[in-house]
Formats: sequence, structure tokens, C-alpha cells
Amino acid sequence: MPTLDDATLADAMRELPDWRNEDGALVRTFRRRDWRDAIALVNAVAEEAERRDHHPDVEITGYRNVTFRLTSHDSGGVTKRDVNLAMQIDELAR
Repeated sequence: MPTLDDATLADAMRELPDWRNEDGALVRTFRRRDWRDAIALVNAVAEEAERRDHHPDVEITGYRNVTFRLTSHDSGGVTKRDVNLAMQIDELAR
């Protein structure tokens, strides 16, 4: 799958206002209520990522901050798959 050109990525970022484009990846940190809520979000995203066969990098810091980093390594940057998964992660986090 091809990476998004600058204009298409800029359009996508308008739909993902809480995400940032960082070194060829979409990145967002969620601050959850507590440890269990953080793990519940990670588990929900893991299920969706497995279903899509598209897996983000995940980092848990402190006990309630969860950072997701989305990039298509095989394509060398951000693709539509990353944008779609970011949108789904936003839905799951609600």
C-alpha cells in the first residue's frame, strides 16, 4: 500500500486532531482513569489490530498513559491503513 502524499496526510490529520505526525508515524497518547482502564484500551486495540492484521507500537508509561504509534513499516510511512486504525482507536477510547 502506498504512503500518503503530503496533501492527503494533511487532510487526514484534520480528521485526527489529537494525533500528531511524528517521524513518519501517527502518534497519540491517551491518559486513562487508572491502570485497568489503560489495559482495557490496549486490549480493545489489540483485538482490532489483530482483526485488521495491522499492529501499532504501544507504550504504557506511568500507570495510565497509553501511546500508540501507527506506521506501515512495509510501505515506509503512513498509509490509509494507519489513518483508518487511528480513527478506530479514537472510537474505542471513547
